[in-house]
Amino acid sequence: MSKFTMLLNLASRNLLRNPRRTLAVLLTVAMGAGSLFTFEGFNNGIMNQYRENTIHSRLGYGQLNTRGYRDKVHEKPWEHWIENPDPMLSAIKQLPGVTHVFPRLGFYALLSNGNVSLSGRGQGIDGVTEADFFHTLNIENGVALTDQPDGVLLGRGLARALNVKAGDRITVLANTVFGSMNGADLTVVGIFHTGAREFDDLVFRLPLKAAQNLLDTQKVESISLGLKGLDDWKPVATAIEKAYPNIETIPFAVLDKVYYQNAVDWLGQQFAVIRIIFLFIVVLGIFNTISTGILERKQEVGNLRANGESRSQILALFLAEGICLGILGALTGIALALLMNLTLLSKGILMPPSPGLTRQFNVFVELTTYSAVKTFVLGVVCAMLGTLLASIKVTRLPIGEALRSV
Repeated sequence: MSKFTMLLNLASRNLLRNPRRTLAVLLTVAMGAGSLFTFEGFNNGIMNQYRENTIHSRLGYGQLNTRGYRDKVHEKPWEHWIENPDPMLSAIKQLPGVTHVFPRLGFYALLSNGNVSLSGRGQGIDGVTEADFFHTLNIENGVALTDQPDGVLLGRGLARALNVKAGDRITVLANTVFGSMNGADLTVVGIFHTGAREFDDLVFRLPLKAAQNLLDTQKVESISLGLKGLDDWKPVATAIEKAYPNIETIPFAVLDKVYYQNAVDWLGQQFAVIRIIFLFIVVLGIFNTISTGILERKQEVGNLRANGESRSQILALFLAEGICLGILGALTGIALALLMNLTLLSKGILMPPSPGLTRQFNVFVELTTYSAVKTFVLGVVCAMLGTLLASIKVTRLPIGEALRSV
């Protein structure tokens, strides 16, 4: 039997010899590891909820424009729109990772219900395709815009200002690309809200063909993309810019820097500070519990020293016990966190409106393998560190003093 095996065998016997003390340390490590694991999962859930809401409410994974279009304000923006988009749309659909393409036409217009008139920002869209992808565009009245040729979908703030509901008629007036005024009578099919007030108070959506007829053009302003996953954006963007040098690809985080990227950066820093404080408290708790257990064993250390055991051998024994406790405690904590997530937290945690949102949302604790490994390592390291610091103090005691301890 090797020395390492003998050491582990002796360490396990020592732990079983005093189950009360062992259980106290084990539970401390388990609670610390489980809490850290759950907190990491909560952080992941918050970040992913922000990302999913941004992608699946209005922006997709990214957007295509003619190069330089977004860099400055143009006097005649239609001169920089994408001409003859159909061949490009067909080609992009064939790229690996692309699931949806959304041609869009944005413009400002005047909306009227006959009594009240106000301005809004219109989006001409392919309703059938977008309804399949943008599932977090919450419809609170009526239905989503799909194949209704004269339908219009209004943001909640816009609908309230116009005092209209699903089924009402409104008139949309806009300038064509040639400078003349044009209008369209449309039926409100639904009212939506994304939670972003500045969007819901301004935007309305209508079929792309109706928008093109209103502006008297066959161009599109932009093309948004739906992908299989976030990792597909970079290869898809590279392939598009290589095939179409005059097209610029912009990821959703850049398109919505104020709402999404700034919020995520701010929350990331906040969570990092909380994580440090939380980790410090957990380490302190583990160290205190382990130290108390080891200090109770001063007489045992004195006996071992009197029988000829060296300080390093006793330190190695205590360290082996700490490793065993760290491994068992961390695994127990991770298992408890997983169990709690499958039971008590299975329906998520209802959160109040966050910065930039006007609605509540459920956050699911998303426990990942990476977080589990990180938590396991932290749990073992904390147990080892607490054991080492307490053991050094005890093993340095003179033999006589240690033997006299009660």
